Amino acid sequence: MPSGSYQQRRGQIQAYFDRTAADAWKRLTSDAPVSGVRATVRAGREEMRLMLLGWLPEDLSGRRLLDAGCGTGMLALEAARRGADVYAVDLSPTLIDNARERMPADLPGRIEFAVGDMLAPDQGDFDHVVAMDSIIHYDPEDALNVVAGFAERARESILFTFAPRTPALALMHAVGQFFPRGDRSPAIVPVAVAELSNRIAVHPGLAPWTIGRTQRVSRGFYTSQAMELLSL
Repeated sequence: MPSGSYQQRRGQIQAYFDRTAADAWKRLTSDAPVSGVRATVRAGREEMRLMLLGWLPEDLSGRRLLDAGCGTGMLALEAARRGADVYAVDLSPTLIDNARERMPADLPGRIEFAVGDMLAPDQGDFDHVVAMDSIIHYDPEDALNVVAGFAERARESILFTFAPRTPALALMHAVGQFFPRGDRSPAIVPVAVAELSNRIAVHPGLAPWTIGRTQRVSRGFYTSQAMELLSL
């Protein structure tokens, strides 16, 4: 069962992306012009999305994929084009509405966009789970428990990203605490790669899994680390 701290943080994330940041996020994930700072975030997210897709089989026909925290659905669309049956879920009704608006006519029935929690057990089982920048706002223990929740429903691989602890990210995290709470997004919680790897190695819910590839993407104001877990 998700912890109280997970539930509290989930509520903050939902409020932020469904109200404060909805328009900005819709613009960021489109072709609309954005500021220089947001352009680096857009470029970084595009690079990360392509890398995660590259870690999946080229032919996803007959595979079921969970896009956890799908946002406006850009990764889900590409996975569906490669044959996957995609369940794409996000906390924000606004982002899901935007994803449905972007659904192309040539992918009927290949993607189910849903509003809800990425850990809801009624979503069923999946061959692959992808959580791109979906757990970066949670404390390491809660984030790891989310990944373990994915492991209960995944058959082949789990791909997720986290904020790697770097001097630059640590400084941004510290400075962000000085802004009024209403003016800032839920804080990103950095964690060192070695620390996370050690936590995975001893987590009982992840015993049947092993770490595969891990790689960082850093573009201006976007820094995120991808990690692959493979079923033993």
